[in-house]
Amino acid sequence: MATMITDECINCGACEPECPNEAISEGDDIYVIDPNKCTECVAFHDYEACQAVCPVECCIPDPKNVETEESLYGRARSLHPDKEFPELTALPANLSRFRK
Repeated sequence: MATMITDECINCGACEPECPNEAISEGDDIYVIDPNKCTECVAFHDYEACQAVCPVECCIPDPKNVETEESLYGRARSLHPDKEFPELTALPANLSRFRK
């Protein structure tokens, strides 16, 4: 599921530079996450980077957009065609929260 930013966002911007996919941008009142670019940091971290730095904990899983590790990993690969990724079956635990 793509991550979303709730209305509790204080518009601090801490999350934006942490996103490996440039999925986070400043909206009118709060930061927003493009679900078509969000991979929940699969292939990059075993945690969601935006959640880790958010001071008010407003980066949460979007219950309306549940996705599998496979689809998130595929998106990461398509967003970064020049980056070399291992096959999903060989993905180390430190690159996906699904593998904890």
